[in-house]
Amino acid sequence: MSAHRVVVLGAGYAGMAAAIQLGARAKGREDVQVTVVNAQERFTERLRLHMAATGQSLAELSVPELLEGTGARFVRGWVTGMDADAKAVRIDDDQVLHYDTLVYGLGSVADTVAVPGVEDYAYTLNSAQDAEVLADRLARLGGGTVVVGGSGLTGVESAAEIAERYPELNVVLLGRGEPGAAMNPKAKAYLQAALQRLGVEVHSGVEVAKVLPHAVELAGGESVAADVVLWTSGTRVSPLAAAAGLTVDEYGRIVADTALRSVSHPEVYAVGDAAAIRQGYGLMHGTCQGGMPTGVHAAVSIVRELKGKQPKPFRFGYYHTPVSLGRNDAVVQFTHPDDSPRRIFLTGRFAARYKETVTASPWPTYGRMKKMPASGAFWPHGGRFTRVRGTR
Repeated sequence: MSAHRVVVLGAGYAGMAAAIQLGARAKGREDVQVTVVNAQERFTERLRLHMAATGQSLAELSVPELLEGTGARFVRGWVTGMDADAKAVRIDDDQVLHYDTLVYGLGSVADTVAVPGVEDYAYTLNSAQDAEVLADRLARLGGGTVVVGGSGLTGVESAAEIAERYPELNVVLLGRGEPGAAMNPKAKAYLQAALQRLGVEVHSGVEVAKVLPHAVELAGGESVAADVVLWTSGTRVSPLAAAAGLTVDEYGRIVADTALRSVSHPEVYAVGDAAAIRQGYGLMHGTCQGGMPTGVHAAVSIVRELKGKQPKPFRFGYYHTPVSLGRNDAVVQFTHPDDSPRRIFLTGRFAARYKETVTASPWPTYGRMKKMPASGAFWPHGGRFTRVRGTR
């Protein structure tokens, strides 16, 4: 009997969780073959890219080394095509991998298409290489203005990091919403005061219409001079799933059923940012805290199916929003399962240590899962907040 071929596309936080969990649970089984495909061998620590953008060194984490001991095979290459009917994916246009089950974890990147000029003139934090290119530019700048487009968490962390590292630069944060808008009023006030203390100039309620070589043009016609533009506003996913005929939402994410399987192609599991996952509170948004559980759940579900069982519904409740404000300051907003803010939050150095612990947590988690796969299957399920009518 031929082995059941499981191919995992993407070795981000969710894809790695799926691969390690599945490899550990299927270790020693000749009837299961796990293959992980990623564009590069280096694991991208997305949670630290705002640090790399200011010249701080990141660990050289290797995907093949992280997979050691699981039995999973690693293939380096870009996914350039997908045939959902033939159950095949094309790598670098010259290699074809066939699968029986696919875990689709090709996550999101900054949306450089929606606003004219972003693709040509703005920097992004899509990879360690992108961050290093920006770091080199900032180190040579010497003075001037850095505009950060997007006032979400990535924009806030990046603006704070740049302002702290390069106090001689004028850092401007532009966005539709207020920084920390989803936090409770006291936590939001602390975050905004920290940005002010760092000298970050915040413009809320604005929309960028165009990025020019040396300026950012706003929707109202106003122009903001910029020597460097960092774009963190909005995300987009790979068009591969849509092109392959899978059912996707308006953002191109694979529409998943309660078990994280594609509603049109149930042999495809969608994890992390690549999936449109509905919970009782609505659609999940892409974060590491939710992404890793989706990968683990997909792996557990595949093993259940191999045993002839039905996969269980996936449920996840949020529990915190940690935001760094430089190296020695942070805000940690604790949340209800639907991501609405609780009254409790942390600030200052203790919050910074908490954030660092969270950022470093995937590696010991992956290590534990290799030895004890069940250790990775614990996360907040969210109670009534996540329950979808008609599921158990």
